[in-house]
Order: sequence, then structure tokens, then C-alpha cells
Amino acid sequence: MDHTDLYIDGQWRAGATGERFDVLNPATEDIIASVASADIADADAALDAAEAAMKDWAARTPRARSEVLRKAWELMTARLDHFAHIITLENGKAGADALGEATYAAEFFRWFAEEAVRADGLLTHAPASGARILVQHKPAGLAVLVTPWNYPAAMGTRKIAPALAAGCAVIIKPASETPLTMLALMPLLEEAGVPKGLVNVLPSKRSGALVDHMLHDPRVRVVSFTGSTGVGRKLLHAAADQVLKPAMELGGNAPLIVFEDADLDVAVEGAMLAKMRNLGEACTAANRFYIHADVADAFTAKFTARMTALKVGDGTDPTVDVGPLVNADTRDKVAAFVADAVAKGAKIECGGETPQNTGFFYPPTVLSHVPENADCVHDEIFGPVAAIQTFTDQDDVIRRANATEYGLVAYVFSENMKRALQVCERLEYGMVGLNRGLVSDPAAPFGGVKQSGLGREGGHEGMLEFMETQYISASW
Repeated sequence: MDHTDLYIDGQWRAGATGERFDVLNPATEDIIASVASADIADADAALDAAEAAMKDWAARTPRARSEVLRKAWELMTARLDHFAHIITLENGKAGADALGEATYAAEFFRWFAEEAVRADGLLTHAPASGARILVQHKPAGLAVLVTPWNYPAAMGTRKIAPALAAGCAVIIKPASETPLTMLALMPLLEEAGVPKGLVNVLPSKRSGALVDHMLHDPRVRVVSFTGSTGVGRKLLHAAADQVLKPAMELGGNAPLIVFEDADLDVAVEGAMLAKMRNLGEACTAANRFYIHADVADAFTAKFTARMTALKVGDGTDPTVDVGPLVNADTRDKVAAFVADAVAKGAKIECGGETPQNTGFFYPPTVLSHVPENADCVHDEIFGPVAAIQTFTDQDDVIRRANATEYGLVAYVFSENMKRALQVCERLEYGMVGLNRGLVSDPAAPFGGVKQSGLGREGGHEGMLEFMETQYISASW
């Protein structure tokens, strides 16, 4: 790998302590790189650099910032294969899936290049006082970005692009399992015209202490985190000390509901996307399958056939559909969910056995007759396991779908649009895929309700997460 050091103030640095950590290939368990581990002194250096760089960047015109982001999109689009290869090596996902992520990641630069010039304000006449009300949006300040391992490119660009569009400088702490993709992005941003110090990357094995230190620096005004609800709660506690603006995209437990009048081919295709995109290692992954009893056997047969046909192996092989899970802990957790469900009465339709070979592999698995007390019904599986239950009553399935602390995304399949939209409105989720298994889109406000997060990423709202609203009262 070309870049394995910290990236601070436009320079590659070994780090204050000189400590490093290994990054593994999940398919082979081989070490692919040794990466510098940031410490508190490195965080301070990054904060100093970001503070200095933001003064000029925030003063630039929206169009000037927009052109830099547009150039970043052009450069990344020309190098999608390069980024996809790095993603596969450190994350494990199959080549086609990695290329899809790289394309999705690049699109955030284009979308926010267009949004950078649309931080529209307001001028109105106060009806009671007669004063003029002027409202404008200003850069909020330095932003700390904490990203997960499951989308090492897209979760970074989804935060960097709106922050830069808004006029902010950032320090990004990528997951220690997958820091290489974000480090590889930095030369591209330099080439696009991003000033030194505006974007800093701090991989670290001391993530908790490092992020906590930055969140208690008075110069930091925004924290944007994607990851588990448990870690998100801790960051919210830390953010409260400085009253930081939080953007939290947290865990999920997505229901996928197939009604008796659904087009089963559309439902199966949507279910494959919702379940197997990124091998199920996604907060948006369909977790609980609720299939109407009248079509449950037909759906299960079609879906199982599709899952069985997937080829498992090293993602660098272009014929492979499904790569390994990211690490041994994730694989073992998935295996435990399956064992628990089977012990409680679930039936294995396909998969269900951990391969005894090198790599963190787990096969695509379909479970039918999953009981309500199975652990996988109440927690995020984060792997290639579909847990199928049945229903007959619409009100009952809505109740069951909502019976979770999470509220990120749900999926509904029905050809009756009136009923389908009524169901969507009753689901306590920030997003719903209606006859679609994919909801993520840079142009849409991504985010959840309840314990699944605060704020939105993407869409126009994504840039506003990095801005503060200022109101000026005037008379003339």
C-alpha cells in the first residue's frame, strides 16, 4: 500500500508515538499493511491544521468550493477500479460489491458539489414587529468524523463532501479494520484542490481516547458518527459536555414485509439487495423477513434458490458473489445467531455451517419458521442470514415490525399502492423501501428515528448538518 501513515496538514506522518497496527485481508487472514496509530498529540496537530485551513476555506465562495468537489468526483470516477480493489483487500467484499461502493462513494462529491451553491437563506417581514427577518446558514466549525469498517469509502465521502460543501474542515477517524481506503483518498483530494489541513485522517487503535479528546476541544463544533447504537450513546455523552452538534447514524433491525399481493419476483430481487448488499454487513440490511402465509412457501423457495446459487470466495476473484465477513468476531456472532435460532425451532433452508478453512467466511443462509424469541429477531445480525417469519394480519405485522428500539429502514412489497403507502406511514422508520431493496442515495436524506440516530446524511439536509442557522433582525 502506498500510504499507511497519518495524514495531517497535507503531510504523511508516522505519528507521535511511532506505534503501528496491522490490517488483515479477511479472505486470507494475511497482513496487508502496517498502519500508523494516532495518539493525542497527533489529534492536537490535526486540530491545529484544520483550524488554520478552515479560515480560508469558509471564506471562499460556494462556487469555488463546488468546483473542488466536482473535480474530486471526476478523479474518483476515473479510478473506481483502484478504490474497489483496496476495499476488497481490507474489507473482503466481492469485486462487484466493492465497485458499487466506490461508485456510490464518488457520487457524494458530485451531489454536494451541486448542493454547495444552494445553502439558501430567507428574507421576510415580521408581521407583528415590522422588522425584517434575515436568515442565513454559516459553517458550523471543525467537524470530527468517525466512520465504520463496512463501507470504508462511502461512509467517509458521505461525511467529507457535505462538510466541505458547507465550508468546514474535518478530522476523520476511520475504523482500524479498514483505514487504507480513506488514506488512499487523500492524494486524490489534494489533486482536486483541497487545501492542506482541511481534511486530516487519523487511524488509531486508541479510538475511544482519541475521539473523546477531540470532542472536548472547544474548537470542535460537530461530531458525525456512523456505527453501533452503543458507541453512539457514548459519543453523545461526550458531545454533551461541549454541546456539540451531533449527526448519528446508528444501528438497525430492518423488517422486510411481503404481502400476499406482491410480485414475488420483484420481492425476491428486492430481498436479495436488502439482505446481501455488502454481505448483510450494513445497518440497512433486511434483518427480519415477514412473509404473508399465503405466499411464504413460494417466496422461501425462490429466495433460497437465489441464495444457494451465490458463489462464496475471495472477493478478488471476479466470479465470486460473496466474500468473507470482516473479522472472526463478526463471523462467530453470525454463527451464534443461527445456532440459537435452530435450537429454538428454526429450520435451515440453506447454508448454516461455518466453513473450516482460512478466512472469515460464512455462507448465505436462509432460516424459516424462526420463532419470535430467537436472538436474531431482536438484534442486528450483520451477516448473510435471512430470518423468515410469517403473518396473516396487517395490523399485527406492523406491530411486530415496530417492536424494536431501532428505526432506520423498513422494506414493504405490495402491488396495492394505497395499502402499501398506508403501511409505510405507520412504520416507525426514517426510511422505507417500497417495492425496492435499496434506499441509499446521495440525493436522499439518509437516517433513522428512535435508537437508530439523529440527523440526516445525503440530500440537502446532509449539508445543513455542518451548518448553523443565523438570524439577523433589521429595520429599514
